[in-house]
Amino acid sequence: MEKNVLITGAAQRIGAACARLLHDCGCNVVLHYRSSKQDAEQLCNELNQKRHDSARLVQGNLSNREELEAIAQVAISSWEGVDVLINNASSFYPTPFATTNEEQWDDLLGSNLKAPFFLSKALSECLAKRQGSIVNIVDIHAERGLPGYPVYSIAKAGLVAMTKILAKELAPTIRVNAVAPGAILWPENGLSEQGKNEILQRVPLARCGSPEDIAKAVLYLVKDADYVTGQILTVDGGRILFS
Repeated sequence: MEKNVLITGAAQRIGAACARLLHDCGCNVVLHYRSSKQDAEQLCNELNQKRHDSARLVQGNLSNREELEAIAQVAISSWEGVDVLINNASSFYPTPFATTNEEQWDDLLGSNLKAPFFLSKALSECLAKRQGSIVNIVDIHAERGLPGYPVYSIAKAGLVAMTKILAKELAPTIRVNAVAPGAILWPENGLSEQGKNEILQRVPLARCGSPEDIAKAVLYLVKDADYVTGQILTVDGGRILFS
């Protein structure tokens, strides 16, 4: 599979897993990062050691329109153009309703919804010419909301809606789908063992997933889903059944 892919938030976690798997399948990858420079450089070097000039870096703040446009231009000018956009970059932190401020609203809506929309717009002409696709990383909590995280949940719900709307707006030349992870990685700020156990008790498969599980779902939507658009592929071990 020879495709050129832009992955936002590619330095760590799910973004890095997607980069490695798609690269292993023959893709060239543009790795976007905002602040995780060391991790991004290590990943880029790792991939280029496997195949020369198959990975490139681009740094930028997706909430800044000028930087977003510059990121899009790097993807368009890399190799022969971009075939796939994976909107993975995301901000995630609690915002109790009573204390949420406008800055938090703008940050969470900006990273989780505004940036994917305008990056899709910036790349749409190139993607259309190459019969490309967009994959958005959403969240199972977009449907019912995560207590204590109302703004994040609203932003991801918007990204689900955007997936379905753009699938119609950009058809038939660009497919637009999403992957909704469940319990894949525990929050970086930590979670008690009791909290983890309570979550896993609501997962029929009784275990946490891995970033590679999400990467495999992304690979399917990019490589083997030629007649699939506007869909949300849930990868959560069945947790949504008990939400």
